[in-house]
Amino acid sequence: MKFFIDTANLAQIKEAQALGVLDGVTTNPSLMAKEGITGKNNILKHYVDICNLVDGDVSAEVNALDFEGMVKEGEELAELHEQIVVKLPMTKEGVMAAKYFSDKGIKTNVTLVFSAGQAILAAKAGATYVSPFIGRLDDVSTDGLNLIQEIREIYDNYGFETEILAASVRHTMHIVNCAKIGADVMTGPLSAITGLLKHPLTDIGLAQFVADFEKGNK
Repeated sequence: MKFFIDTANLAQIKEAQALGVLDGVTTNPSLMAKEGITGKNNILKHYVDICNLVDGDVSAEVNALDFEGMVKEGEELAELHEQIVVKLPMTKEGVMAAKYFSDKGIKTNVTLVFSAGQAILAAKAGATYVSPFIGRLDDVSTDGLNLIQEIREIYDNYGFETEILAASVRHTMHIVNCAKIGADVMTGPLSAITGLLKHPLTDIGLAQFVADFEKGNK
């Protein structure tokens, strides 16, 4: 399973990259705003800065809601860097744009997916990634992991090449369970990724090793 970090914070991206397990980055307008990145030129530059930090795909989201606007913004984003993936909303216009970019060989990520039916449409349109938001489903008392499982079964049934990108990942068990179900990618905060490192028995065992070494090497 690929590990993407869901942020626009360069320091966090650098930390995840240094860990050696990072495969890409996802962003959105809300994450850009959180980092104080505003204004078209600053946002475009920030995407390039992110691409220069990582080796994998970087999802950059369009803001337009109409087909023509999505195509215009998406083409501009795709021209920024070869690692850019055009991120499109799960709407009629977004699906149309996904098909347009797919036909041109431009990678896409269809986002804000909350049902298996939406995931089918994204795959039929040739999306590179589909992003079901498991954490947001959990927030409204719906099993987000079950959606991942449904999409996996459907995609396997028909050999769809669209990758399932589990988004809105909140914690380490989301990551572990997504891996068990067969998600192709997860994207979440740095804390969820680094949380996989932690186990109290590891800490206890390491402390004992250090103590025993010091006893025998004074």
